[in-house]
Amino acid sequence: MKQIPLSLGPEPVYSFDNFLPGGNAAALTHLLSLGAGAPPVFLWGGPGSGKTHALRALAQRWQAAGAQVGWYDADTALPWELPSQPSLLLMDDCQRFDAGQQHAAFQLFVEAATHGLAVVATGTAPPVDLALREDLRTRLGWGPTFALQPLSELEVRAALRREADRRGIFLSDEVMDYLLTRFARDLKHLMGLLDRLDEFALSAKRAVTVPLLRQMLADQAPSSQ
Repeated sequence: MKQIPLSLGPEPVYSFDNFLPGGNAAALTHLLSLGAGAPPVFLWGGPGSGKTHALRALAQRWQAAGAQVGWYDADTALPWELPSQPSLLLMDDCQRFDAGQQHAAFQLFVEAATHGLAVVATGTAPPVDLALREDLRTRLGWGPTFALQPLSELEVRAALRREADRRGIFLSDEVMDYLLTRFARDLKHLMGLLDRLDEFALSAKRAVTVPLLRQMLADQAPSSQ
């Protein structure tokens, strides 16, 4: 188990203020109304659909209210333990859990039911279609399940523009077009590119332009040797 710190400084801010709901208004409304003891919630969708952002935003919201949040994913080392006074348990990308982590996740569900804790989990498919142990799949699917829809191109543009403005970057339409025509419309990947571009522009002391973006991609491309 690892605690999720509140976002401070220049790190990406994952909150519901910068979560674009798109076609996911029902899921967002449900998460905002979630309380202790509610049935478990499962969010599923492809890369860039906003699953992890939604979990981190939920963690930020509950921690800001003084609650203790436990975060568990495939990179969380075993054993998985509850915080001292838990309120919310979050499990990200459940399809990546190995056998030991699946057992630990099932035990967390047992403890959550005992203590009346809220649980929200994510995956790339509905629980019934995940290659997980049956008792865990059953518990993941106990409560409401929401399929997260990817953002439209206009919504992706808006998200990138807002993050660029937060960083103080002028992101021209030319740069935006280059990003969206040459890379998948995966917001998580595009945000990562923007983060790298910000650092590259600062180190080069140059404005963000398409030539600078091309130079960054060439410099950071894996060596063929």
